[in-house]
Amino acid sequence: MSGSNPKSHDALFKWLITSFFREFFDHYFPNIKIGKFRFIDKEFISKYEALKESLKGDLFVVVEVEIDSQLCEIVIHIENQRKREDLSERVFEYLCYAWLLKKKPVWSIAVYTDDAIWRKRVSDNFWYGFNSQNIRQFHKFDVIKIKDEKSSDLIKKKSLLCKLIAIKANDEGTDREALIRDIYQTVAKMKGQLTNDQLLLIEQFVSFYKNIPQETFEKIKKEVSMSGYATTISEHFQLEGERIGEKRGEKRGEKRGEKRGGMKEKINIVENLLQNGLEWEFIKKSIGLDLQSFQELKDDYHKLISQPVSAKSI
Repeated sequence: MSGSNPKSHDALFKWLITSFFREFFDHYFPNIKIGKFRFIDKEFISKYEALKESLKGDLFVVVEVEIDSQLCEIVIHIENQRKREDLSERVFEYLCYAWLLKKKPVWSIAVYTDDAIWRKRVSDNFWYGFNSQNIRQFHKFDVIKIKDEKSSDLIKKKSLLCKLIAIKANDEGTDREALIRDIYQTVAKMKGQLTNDQLLLIEQFVSFYKNIPQETFEKIKKEVSMSGYATTISEHFQLEGERIGEKRGEKRGEKRGEKRGGMKEKINIVENLLQNGLEWEFIKKSIGLDLQSFQELKDDYHKLISQPVSAKSI
């Protein structure tokens, strides 16, 4: 893991929070009740294209929160940070961008995923203003330090998100093999409740941070009958392809429908991974596509959907 692209750390945590958004708030902010939400990363980057590279690990969401017994829409900005540094100025800067985009109150959250045990906390506020009464005016934001929590406590919780976070928490005195086994036992029980995208995330997240021999990792998955499940990429796309083919009114098993659906799902997955900030190096390793192959896949897909469907194929 030490030799991995550091941008993958931020992107994986962004993907994790995106996939288990409600669970994230249930764990870290149990007193905040959230309603409907929608991700606005694409809208944000479209508006501020010059910031595209620096925003790969950031998450922007419009969320309904309960304030004084009423649901109000706010923007939540979650910054994932792989090393210890002062983010206060940057967080305030993105607050301003988010407010200008949506003209709604902004809640800023910084998530630190570095491996250090902190002796001194980082700043959680930024001096942005002045007036004659209060002199200094500060923007305050929430700071989450993953290493503050103990793996042994997180793994006992029912939340799958907590069990996954346990991999990066303070694992002193924790058996890593037992930790990974517990996660996959839980995943095996919940498999029917999880989306293919969540299963794909779990495979990539655990594989990236597991810190146990690959042979042991594969053995654990085999023990709980999770070896080669929906994160076998070809199977993942085949299943989703059939689903999309059916949705378009093409009968199950119809080759053209499956092919078209599989191609579309593969394109969607790659675009989501790119949106979550994952680099092509990581995507190629996970899915087997590089940038050139992806462009060719999109060209082939557009050619396929432009072809009329003959009576024989219906």
